[in-house]
Amino acid sequence: MTTTIGVMTSGGDAPGMNAAVRAIVRRALDRGLKVWGIYDGYEGLVNGGNHLRPLGWDDVGGTLQKGGTFLGTARSELFRTLEGRRLAVGNLLRCGIEALIVIGGDGSLMGAHILSSEWSEHVAVIRKTHPDLFTDSDAPLLQVVGLPGSIDNDLHGTDMSIGADTALNHIVRAIDNLASTAASHQRTFVVETMGRHCGYLALAGALAGGASWVLVPEEELELRWHQKMVASIQKARELGRPHQMVIVAEGARHADGLLINSTDIRKILSERLGIDVRVTVLGHVQRGGSPTAFDRLLATRLGVAAVDLLLDEPNRLHKHMVGLVKNRVVATPLAEVVEKSQAVRQEIENGNYGKALELRGESFRYYLELVKTLTRITPAQERASEGAVAILTGGADAPGMNAAVSVAARCLLNHGVSVYGSRDGFHGLIRDEFMELDWHQLVSWVNRPASEIGTARFPFEDSHFPQIAENLGRRGIRAIIAIGGLGTYLKVRQLMEWREAYPALNIPMVIIPANIDNNLPATEFSIGSDTALNNIVDAVDKIRHTAGATRRTFIVEVMGRECGFLALMGALASGAEKAYLPETGISLADLNRDVEIMKESFAQGKRMFIYLRNEQSSVHYTTDFIRRLFEEESKEQFEVRTAILGHLQRGGIPTAFDRITASRMGAEAALTLLDAMETGDRSVSVLGLRGRGLNRVPLLEALSEMDLKRGRPREQWFMELVEVAETLAKQGPTAPSP
Repeated sequence: MTTTIGVMTSGGDAPGMNAAVRAIVRRALDRGLKVWGIYDGYEGLVNGGNHLRPLGWDDVGGTLQKGGTFLGTARSELFRTLEGRRLAVGNLLRCGIEALIVIGGDGSLMGAHILSSEWSEHVAVIRKTHPDLFTDSDAPLLQVVGLPGSIDNDLHGTDMSIGADTALNHIVRAIDNLASTAASHQRTFVVETMGRHCGYLALAGALAGGASWVLVPEEELELRWHQKMVASIQKARELGRPHQMVIVAEGARHADGLLINSTDIRKILSERLGIDVRVTVLGHVQRGGSPTAFDRLLATRLGVAAVDLLLDEPNRLHKHMVGLVKNRVVATPLAEVVEKSQAVRQEIENGNYGKALELRGESFRYYLELVKTLTRITPAQERASEGAVAILTGGADAPGMNAAVSVAARCLLNHGVSVYGSRDGFHGLIRDEFMELDWHQLVSWVNRPASEIGTARFPFEDSHFPQIAENLGRRGIRAIIAIGGLGTYLKVRQLMEWREAYPALNIPMVIIPANIDNNLPATEFSIGSDTALNNIVDAVDKIRHTAGATRRTFIVEVMGRECGFLALMGALASGAEKAYLPETGISLADLNRDVEIMKESFAQGKRMFIYLRNEQSSVHYTTDFIRRLFEEESKEQFEVRTAILGHLQRGGIPTAFDRITASRMGAEAALTLLDAMETGDRSVSVLGLRGRGLNRVPLLEALSEMDLKRGRPREQWFMELVEVAETLAKQGPTAPSP
């Protein structure tokens, strides 16, 4: 049974590493383990001494929002030698460390795997020279658990690695900023991203940023690939888009295997097209800064899972990496992770690009095909005869709606189908207020907040349905894409119910989930929820800065209706002490207990408490009521403030996650309707993202998953994280110290 663990970060730093260390330390202490922090990676492990220090509950406080790694990281040449690894084993023995949790990339995980494999050999030698390090019993075999920590997102066994989402958002913001200056001067920019042998950042950045061309290491280029790139950009310029963006991964290669230089691309475009081209190499800015909400949550989930894996399966020798696959934590043997991760690099070096793509996995290949499709489509010269498609955004606006409209419409226009935007959602269908969507407008919509075609909330009346049917028939609309929340789902169901009376309503429809509450059926994530979550986390981070000097409690009210996603995940990602959820409710006993915890903690020197309250977590225990209760019971020992975030949560530029999700769903909706219009299929379906795969579910089947009275799915995957949030936020157990 493991009683003492060591935790270290190694290789290149990645945003979210601190969140992982925090989760590991607090989960381990809560479960009665001793924890040692190993500073400066393998270099520190080899050198020993003050590089190995005990970690307590408060040692990891205030680290969640910080970039980099407070444990430090350094590459060690000595650790690559047998002698160096023997020194490392000796230092682990001195501290009684029986399990090692390593956060890093494939090189770091390979080091941990080798150390574990050689353990018995090193122990046998050390026993002869340093018998004082041993009791009568043999030293147990070293348990090793890895966590994927790399902005490159190049590790087998996980869909996302810690730090990749933050790096991607840095890239997307840079592309957005460059796009504005590119448009002003009618320039083309070549943007070089990190990624070594993995093109994920370039690929996802191109998709989320609406780039014109992308070059990645995994794609085999034709001998004259540059001619195709030049022709594509020239065509885009002729269509009225004078400024372009070309994204190139640092490891992209020519057909002969030589690396592609971003300055060479600038020269090719400049000379062949006679245009002003500039190069921006993003460099290490991609790995810096505070981690995004996604990275904090990913790191926290994996850190907790690593400790649980060691304790819940005590009779198993662990040499695993825990990763996130289809939004579920899974453990993969370290040997398999390292072998398959390094195999991709080797296949690229050998010029076997097809095999490299196969090893990258289905999700990567899908992204590549989608980016290639979106960068090469153009408006068709001739209009198809099947009729037009209407796109609407219903209910409350959500960041990412414009990206979904843009991609869906461009895919349809590429096939010669006319596309109308219904102004202000379903109002446009009723009032015959449509705008014909133009290709040139759509290209620039990917990064815009809210909805350019407008949204509105209102109830249907019986008189609306004949009007809608008449307007659809007049416009020749043969299919509908509806983007929105639960109200949109229910309105589309009403349209279905009137099909028999009005044949013009008997057309195929696809619903794309978009609302910040993330309370929709058949999907684990809806468009807009990631942006809203990041807005909440950013606000709480700023509140922490204001509250550090005095004893204060903040009650932060967030949206969500009767779904606690934003409150729970916001608390988990920001390190808030508690989340009040509609799923669990609020009782007077809860509030009394919270008051006593605050009094005791402030008396012991704590300076701040932050509680997140969902707007509908209780009818009577409102945010203001809780403030007044806490204020009365504080007896002037601490101050109480409230912050109602309101529509701040749904505002701003959409995150990379929301743009990519919107792009995927927009393309899928368009392809679904193109097929339906060709085959005569009149079904109504809902798109959803479960794990990392898109699925399509009949509308009525999707609605059967809902508790319509409460406006949320009956089963919500994130509720399994309630216990984790409560554990990590409490004020530290009296666990034994090393």
